[in-house]
Amino acid sequence: MTALFLDIETIPTQRQDVCAYLEASLRDDLTSALESVTAPANYKDAEKIAEYCANKRAALQAEFLDNLRQKIDATGLDGAFGQVFCIGWAIGSDAPLSVYGMDEKKVLTAFASKLRIPVSRQFDTTVIGHNVSSFDLRFLQQRFIVNGIKPPMVISRAAQAKPWESDKVFDTMVQWAGVGGRISLDRLCLALSVPTSKGELDGSKVWQWVQDGRHDEVARYCERDVEAARMVHQRMTFQTAPAEQLEDIPA
Repeated sequence: MTALFLDIETIPTQRQDVCAYLEASLRDDLTSALESVTAPANYKDAEKIAEYCANKRAALQAEFLDNLRQKIDATGLDGAFGQVFCIGWAIGSDAPLSVYGMDEKKVLTAFASKLRIPVSRQFDTTVIGHNVSSFDLRFLQQRFIVNGIKPPMVISRAAQAKPWESDKVFDTMVQWAGVGGRISLDRLCLALSVPTSKGELDGSKVWQWVQDGRHDEVARYCERDVEAARMVHQRMTFQTAPAEQLEDIPA
């Protein structure tokens, strides 16, 4: 069996047409709310009525922008609209590798070309990762389709597998918590005395770090997640024994 350890980092949509679509989905409610703004019946002074209505409309506009931001940010978990920023992987015992950048098509193309698994091993490869069956593989497959790029066979094969088909995909979250169950990689690392990949950065901060230009650091974080998933897999399959002391995976 060839083991392919995999992790991806995703960011919200960068497409203006998608942002416009999401804005339009909220615009009617905002328009209706603005049109219905009136001051309380006990307000008699025209200046106070105007001030109240202006403040209320400003608050509605601010709420609209906040809701829109949340909707756009949520696309980072949606393969239809979100974007792959970084792909990290390792084959067998090899050191983790990664490709990353704001040009998603280049990231996907680079990954497909750098993922060197012989044709003879395509159907003998198990993709391994944390929450990989329901998120990483599905998201990757969808983004390959959106970008018009044929995905590597091992990715398509694993993406179409049932979560419990561990010969095709070994999802450490599913194998630990069961189908539909959840446990964070960090928590599972702690349970198994495996060094954690988490530090200053975790998944919730990836988009902010990307916006701040800390691209290399996001890639290293992704590679550490790959390494953490490999160590968890080794513990879960009794390839290694519990460590006596926890230490973070070096950055």
